Amino acid sequence: MSSAQEPDRYEIRVQGHLADRWAAWFDGMTLTRRPDGTTVLDGPVADQSALHGLLRKVSDLGVPLVSLTPPPGIKTSPAADLPHPLDDDLRDDLKEHTMTTDPHAVPTTTTRRQRPAHRRMAPTRKIALAAGIAYLVTFAASIPQLKLFADVIADPAGYISNPGSTAAVQWGSVLEFLTAASGVATAVLLYPVTRRVSRSAAIGFVASRVVEAALILVGVVAILSVLTLQQHFAGATGAQAQALGVAGESLVAMRQWTFLLGPGVMAGVNDLLLGYILYRSGLVGRIIPIIGLVGGPLILLSDVATILGIWAQVSTPALLFALPVAVFEFSVGVYLTVKGFRPAALAALDLPSGSTPDAAAA
Repeated sequence: MSSAQEPDRYEIRVQGHLADRWAAWFDGMTLTRRPDGTTVLDGPVADQSALHGLLRKVSDLGVPLVSLTPPPGIKTSPAADLPHPLDDDLRDDLKEHTMTTDPHAVPTTTTRRQRPAHRRMAPTRKIALAAGIAYLVTFAASIPQLKLFADVIADPAGYISNPGSTAAVQWGSVLEFLTAASGVATAVLLYPVTRRVSRSAAIGFVASRVVEAALILVGVVAILSVLTLQQHFAGATGAQAQALGVAGESLVAMRQWTFLLGPGVMAGVNDLLLGYILYRSGLVGRIIPIIGLVGGPLILLSDVATILGIWAQVSTPALLFALPVAVFEFSVGVYLTVKGFRPAALAALDLPSGSTPDAAAA
């Protein structure tokens, strides 16, 4: 502090342009947008705790911190290249989040005497990374079951009556369970962010994912029931074999219908809800939610066609109509894992109702 009556003024530079309305969120600091694409927050800071709070807000916002310039009267410490009066925790904070080596600002380069810095990931980046991985797991786990369940679905009566290896069905069931669990995880993990866009759509997305998972698990139970019949009654003949064949056909039919309603119908509902959230908020690249908003109705149309007997559940038209859904979910997973949410879109979520991601910029 330069005097007991007047707090020191600090200059905090962040990447991107923030609208003037963000001044209140940053405790009334003055926002100046620079031609180099950065925004400078300038104003009095009461004490170290207040400075901690400002830096934490920058981190929570997901906007990269470019530099922190202390008041001219504060001398730097040669050992750490940081303002001497700053406490150890704040120096660590700055070394982790600062992106510049401006001689008048707190630098990112470390000296031999500095402790190794470990960059802390912003909370919203953690959410994006976890949800992205969950999406990729869902996508990867859902593919092999078509091959692993092929034998039992093609001829359930023959599968039950002939003893043989059950490894394919067992592994397929494990992957189906993983698909259901990771699918629910995508909606639950994203909820803290999606609810800030539309609470009703976010709750609907979680609910649709839960319904989808429940239908998938019902199908898994049906397939595992066929497996149990094979383990106990393989080699049956006569009337018993016929009865077992009918039971197997019924269980496989149940699995096929749950597969149509779960990863089929509910997948279309999922994509419409999430596509709407992502398109409205701009949290990811614009083309991605457009694919979801197109793919959702297409797969729903295909499911109706399958129910009406226009084409088979596993057919070329059904595959083509489901392709946009697969592209959408894979793209969401990759984007969230690699890039995370767009900082400008995250900033816009805290603006007054009706604002758009572009409103965060001047």
